[in-house]
Amino acid sequence: MPFLSVVIPAHNEARRLPGTMEQLLPFLAAQPYEAEIIIVENGSSDDTLALAQEYQRAHPDVVRVFHEPARGKGLAVRRGMLEARGDYRFLCDADLSMPVEELPRFLPPQLTDFDIAIASRELPGSRRVGEPRYRHMVGRVFNWMVRLMALPGFQDTQCGFKCFRAAVAEDVFRYQTLPGMSFDVEVLFIARRRGYRIVEVPITWYFDPDSRVRLVQDSLRMGIDLLTIRWNAWRGRYDPTEA
Repeated sequence: MPFLSVVIPAHNEARRLPGTMEQLLPFLAAQPYEAEIIIVENGSSDDTLALAQEYQRAHPDVVRVFHEPARGKGLAVRRGMLEARGDYRFLCDADLSMPVEELPRFLPPQLTDFDIAIASRELPGSRRVGEPRYRHMVGRVFNWMVRLMALPGFQDTQCGFKCFRAAVAEDVFRYQTLPGMSFDVEVLFIARRRGYRIVEVPITWYFDPDSRVRLVQDSLRMGIDLLTIRWNAWRGRYDPTEA
C-alpha cells in the first residue's frame, strides 16, 4: 500500500495536465516512500481522459485513472479520495499552482500531529504570485462568508491543496453531499464537527490566468452552498452513522 496518494480532479485539463505530470512523476519517484497518482476525469469535452489513460499505460505502477461522468469538482475529489489507497491523501489542483517541492511540508516527518493539513495563501510566510487584486478581494469576501457561516478561524479554505490521513478521508468524504466547488468547505465543516485536528500550512501560490473559477456565477453558487451546509447540519446529514 502506498504511503501517499496524490488525487487530481481533471475537467477539461488536456492542456495543463501534461506539465503537472512532468513535475509530479519524477518528484515522487525521488521520494523514499511509495506513492500513487489518481486522476479523476469528470465531464470533460476535450482529450483529458485519453491523455490521463496514456499516463496510466506508461506508468501502470503509479498512475490510476477513473472516469466520473457527471461534471463537478466535488464529485471528482470524492471519488478520488475514496478510491485512494495511501496512508495520506493529498488533493492537488491540475494546474499545480503550488511548487511541488512544498508537498513534503504536508507530510510526516515535516508535519506531525494533524488529521487534515490545508494550504493557505493568507498566513505569515505565504506568497501569492501574479494574482490580480480584484480576484484576491473576491476571495477574501467569500472567506469572510465562510468564517461567518461555517468555519470560523480559517484564513483560506479554498486553496486546492489539502492532505488527509486515510481514515479521516474515508470518514468525511463519505458524508460529502456538495458536487461543486464548495465541497472543501463542507468536508472541513464535517471534519471539525468530528473533532479532527485541522492545521493550515503557508505556501507559495502562483496565479494561473486560465483559472476555471467564474467569479460571479461561482460566488453566487458558493453562497447558496454555505446555506446548504448549515441546513444539512441542522437536519443531521453529517451525523455519524453505523453504515
